[in-house]
Amino acid sequence: MKKQYIIVLALILITSSYFIYSSVQNSSPHPIYKFGDVVDSLNGVYVYYNGRVSHTGERNTTKDGYNIGLKYQCVEFVKRYYYEYYRHKMPDTYGNARDFFDAKVNDGELNTARNLLQFSNHSKLKPKVGDLIILDGHWGNKYGHVAIVCSVTQSNISIIQQNPGVFDKSRVEMELDSANSKFEVKNSMVLGWLRKK
Repeated sequence: MKKQYIIVLALILITSSYFIYSSVQNSSPHPIYKFGDVVDSLNGVYVYYNGRVSHTGERNTTKDGYNIGLKYQCVEFVKRYYYEYYRHKMPDTYGNARDFFDAKVNDGELNTARNLLQFSNHSKLKPKVGDLIILDGHWGNKYGHVAIVCSVTQSNISIIQQNPGVFDKSRVEMELDSANSKFEVKNSMVLGWLRKK
């Protein structure tokens, strides 16, 4: 009898845990924003709230069929920005954020998959406003991250980003170092930056 009671109790706990987890996963974890709310903008292109980094919506495409990306991931924002603001279409319309950086491309050369100039994070040219900054994947996010540089000073850069996490900000600063005529964003996850030719 005691064994049956324990089994029934365990089943109740497992079932209720599953329903609680499911409802939390499908609800907005933020007290103010919900999925799809506008949280920021750059040159009239909106940054939308996504909630958890792993959350995705349907695929966003343009009227002419160009793949922007999954709503509202970081890739979707930068590709939408480049399409709307620069009228730029990337030849390779797929890939995770970290895949935007091609390790085989030398500093200052053309990244043909994105049709953008690529600079490594220890470059002769410092990031400038409008560049895409690419971060590598890590244990909590194997897909990496991509954002847009929105301001540059002698000592730091500011980026605007979509899908940084539940409570993270759409804009953050990163330290910029220059030594021996080379520029480095002082963040070990930064692979480099891409720039429209």
